[in-house]
Amino acid sequence: MPVNTFFKNPNNGIDISLEQMRRAQERLSAVITDTRLIESPIFSSECGNRVFIKPENLQKTGAFKLRGAYNAISQLSDKEKKMGLVASSAGNHAQGVALASSMLGVKSTIVMPTSTPLIKVESTRSFGANIVLYGDCYDDSYKEARRLEAEQGYKFIHPFDDWDIIIGQGTIGLEIMDELKDADIILVPVGGGGLVSGVALGAKLINPSVKVIGVEPEGAASMKASLEKGSIATLESVSTIADGVAVKTPGELTYSVCKHLVDDIITVSDFDLMESFLLLLEKHKLVAENSGILPLAALKKLRVKDKKVVCVISGGNIDVMAASSMINRGLVSRSRIFCFSLDLFDKPGELLKISEILANERANIIQLEHNKFKSYDKLMQVTLEATVETNGRAHVEMIKAAFEKHGYRITENIVPHKSC
Repeated sequence: MPVNTFFKNPNNGIDISLEQMRRAQERLSAVITDTRLIESPIFSSECGNRVFIKPENLQKTGAFKLRGAYNAISQLSDKEKKMGLVASSAGNHAQGVALASSMLGVKSTIVMPTSTPLIKVESTRSFGANIVLYGDCYDDSYKEARRLEAEQGYKFIHPFDDWDIIIGQGTIGLEIMDELKDADIILVPVGGGGLVSGVALGAKLINPSVKVIGVEPEGAASMKASLEKGSIATLESVSTIADGVAVKTPGELTYSVCKHLVDDIITVSDFDLMESFLLLLEKHKLVAENSGILPLAALKKLRVKDKKVVCVISGGNIDVMAASSMINRGLVSRSRIFCFSLDLFDKPGELLKISEILANERANIIQLEHNKFKSYDKLMQVTLEATVETNGRAHVEMIKAAFEKHGYRITENIVPHKSC
């Protein structure tokens, strides 16, 4: 849909113009961090395109959400600001609203599920928000925030389904096109749809031919389901490690924009995310949360070559334990850690032979588990489970060949055992 100067929503007649987007960009210019594009040789070589990273994980609060929150709150009336704000979130939106409110001198109340990690609660509180812990999940917190809105007269700041929020997030699209005018494709994470809607508006108001593709986890693809259905769909459940986009129902406004401006939706597995997390950390020294790396995980699923592709890394708020788990699993997925098992004769010297094979192939042993109770023939054999450090897939194949040469049959553990 060509949009040259404005996007006209056929459902409600609202026009979103390039001038509006530029005003939002000016409004945010003194508030946000300038996240310039980073060209990525490693991700380029992985997919055969020229890849650029838009590092919103380096944004204030560690995510893009400050853009929409500040744009929306700064335009409230004096009466609305005086009454105060309320929002519901377990993560990035909470911190975005809290910081924007603090910058603008507005009182904010954030309702968070009781299960929210303490570090996120304290981080949001540090920006000056009043925190209310309520309910077991986001839906409970949302209902409580709406109750407080009605009871106290607060202004509710929606995480995605609001035009000012969408326009604020859309300044990312403007920045991408201002810096890389001939970008061919922009890959964007999708949860409720606020980010991808805004980026599509901002980018296509400048260049209608640029393709904007949303990326969802396989276990929470509510926007893809909605677009395929032709109306808003609600998933029965969501299951993904990308908790920041685990949304059952997309927004009405965001759906309408995606329907007309988003060119495609790609889904990726949790396994894909683990591999991309490791590459981003190791090659670019950048930490992203699971939802933030969705575009990187989608690169290998593009059916084009030699194009300029921009990946929006939406956030970097991940706790240390989760990051450690992602690193370990990423190492396994990239064959940098090789987990395998094999049966040995239960006699002295067998374990030494295995160690010698691994040493000759320069595989660094991380862990060996010698277990007599896992073999089918408990009287004659034992099962050895091993975890070794390797240099990648080619090295793994060399190790496997070495074992076969010495008469051993090994089983590769694609789903790693506990020692992995």
